[in-house]
Amino acid sequence: MDLVENLNAALSGEEVEKTPAVSVTAAAVVEAMPEAGVSWPTAHQDAEQMAKLGISLHEQAGLECARVPFDLTAEAEAFGCAVDLGDMEATPTLKSNFPGEIDDIEVPDDFANQGRLPIILESIEILKNEHPEVPVIVGMAGPFTLAGHLVGVEDLVKMLKTDSFTVEDVMDITLEAQIELVEAFNDVGPDVICVADPTSSPELLDPNDFTEFAQPSLEDLAAEMEPKSIIHICGNTTPILEGMLDSGFSGASVEEAVDMSEAQQLRADEGFETVMVGNISTSQTLFSKPVEEVHAEVTAALEKGVDVLAPSCGIAPKSPVQNIKAFVEARDAFYE
Repeated sequence: MDLVENLNAALSGEEVEKTPAVSVTAAAVVEAMPEAGVSWPTAHQDAEQMAKLGISLHEQAGLECARVPFDLTAEAEAFGCAVDLGDMEATPTLKSNFPGEIDDIEVPDDFANQGRLPIILESIEILKNEHPEVPVIVGMAGPFTLAGHLVGVEDLVKMLKTDSFTVEDVMDITLEAQIELVEAFNDVGPDVICVADPTSSPELLDPNDFTEFAQPSLEDLAAEMEPKSIIHICGNTTPILEGMLDSGFSGASVEEAVDMSEAQQLRADEGFETVMVGNISTSQTLFSKPVEEVHAEVTAALEKGVDVLAPSCGIAPKSPVQNIKAFVEARDAFYE
């Protein structure tokens, strides 16, 4: 099976040999690092190590993709936000928001070459050159999430009610920056760009505000993408699923809180071309449950018609490799 063609066909809504078994969200586990010859935080800062870790779950567990990077802070860091790169057990986290007044926020010159962004771009090139048979998925933050990183999530959500014009101004800036990054991604040619927009979750953002503030920027961003594209939003996204499916992405990635059968019924009823991606629990099943329960959950997702099988969110770093293997093996068994 040609993994690149198979994933491309699935994200195009075409018939596939097998439903792809990939991770569109962060996919790096500590257990895989010794064999890959990498470690954190170095793999966040070194393109060779990033590529080796990005391909590690393909090589060690059969996952049908390489996925980089492993966090959502690189764009905020490029704006000047301070980042703690973490350690072997923790992914990078923001230490501070934008170091200045909101009115001072602007897109840095040559944005895609700031901070760790060129490292991500180089890692994609390495993966495409060394593993052309494996789909390369690159992740990035959504414009609303990046805005939250710059001004603070709580402040951003409050400003929707008190100063929506400022929110719109910040969103214009983050969209401009992310379009520049997408253009750089287009140049190096990943197979899929996944936009993770966790701050747009209904658990943080009113669905009406998603429609007014977050969705238009996602539509504009998706329109700039040359590879296949996926939107991922955390939590129970049922209230905004129609908007996700109508934003112009190839796929919509959802967590286990979303009923896949209902999602597919919505797609059919409304005629959306965007396919469904997900939704095997990362916080429970892949992280700590026995392989038998991994098999059961994968089988259920396939029976409900998921188009691209994937973890529901970023794979927890302490997840066992055997559960990622079981994830792929269960997909294989479904077709026997």
